[in-house]
Amino acid sequence: MNKEEERLLSLDVFRGVTIAGMLLVNNPGSWEYVYPPLKHAEWHGCTPTDLIFPFFLFIVGVAIKLSFDRRLQEHKVSKKNLILHIIKRSIILFLLGLILNGFPNYNLREIRIPGVLQRIAVCYLLASLITLYADVRTIIVVTIFLLVLYWDLMILVPVPGIGAGVLEKGRNLASYLDSILLKGHMWKGTKTWDPEGVLSTMPALCTTLIGVITGYWLKSKREPLQKVIMMFIFGNLGVVLGWIWSIWFPLNKYIWTSSYVIFTAGAALHFLAMCYWLVEIKGYRKGVITPFVIYGKNAITVFFLTGLFGRILINVKVGSEKLVLKEVIYKSIYLPLFGTYNGSLAYAVSFLLLWLGIMSIFYYKKIFIKI
Repeated sequence: MNKEEERLLSLDVFRGVTIAGMLLVNNPGSWEYVYPPLKHAEWHGCTPTDLIFPFFLFIVGVAIKLSFDRRLQEHKVSKKNLILHIIKRSIILFLLGLILNGFPNYNLREIRIPGVLQRIAVCYLLASLITLYADVRTIIVVTIFLLVLYWDLMILVPVPGIGAGVLEKGRNLASYLDSILLKGHMWKGTKTWDPEGVLSTMPALCTTLIGVITGYWLKSKREPLQKVIMMFIFGNLGVVLGWIWSIWFPLNKYIWTSSYVIFTAGAALHFLAMCYWLVEIKGYRKGVITPFVIYGKNAITVFFLTGLFGRILINVKVGSEKLVLKEVIYKSIYLPLFGTYNGSLAYAVSFLLLWLGIMSIFYYKKIFIKI
């Protein structure tokens, strides 16, 4: 079996769809003109955009199980060497996140320490170590325990000057801990709390562990159709249980509530089941899925390079009036042709297609950058 066949292509497709969704929502022509489904919920609630990050962490978890089994069982990599690889990869991911956050000025006094890649790094590190030293039943118990513990902490622990059980923006336990542990190094959109903060990384780890658990299911000897059916069943269960839990602990991406973990994991199981059925059972391995495979096989590379490119577009000034390059492109091309909202969306689609073209070169030249 060659390396191409060893991979679960449906997981690459799922990863590629997730990356494509991320590029679409992160790069509108104007943040003033974005259709509601392409924006995060204002606070409580869940939009399609709010599914993207948990989907990626779920995929990381699935990949951990599949990759570790291959390394340990088929390639006979020692557990010690695997741990060294895990630590190295986590450090690189974290540093890449800091590079993105600091670009182009790198003011170490104010650089944002948390971020998407940083959260992926921490969740990957912890989920990997748990996977290496625990069986699937233990992982299930740990996941449930952490979700309930986070719920209890957020509801029962009083915040100085605010009290217990408050889940308002900037007025909850997670925000309070961020203000102490990350003071001066948080998201510029708030400066007083961070959506990838310290305490909320706990339930984000649970999203990754649910992916690991799903990896165990995919590695089982059950028939492919049975795997799909059970993923759909547990996907339904997750969506329903998450929605019910949200009555007491609302769905919220910014503080990554436990109900949000269960709800989005259910949605992720649905999506993976569809990809698995189309690719692994029905045999759709080319054609319309190819763009997503291209994105999926270089996911971190795409995330990092597009992040840098997006920052360049908003930092380069052009003309005598020193206008931002991105604004000039949007207002001179997309706004006249398509109007406000459609023009903003058309800009995002163009950004997506541009990078699909760039990454196609990587793909067809078999350049897959691994960390």
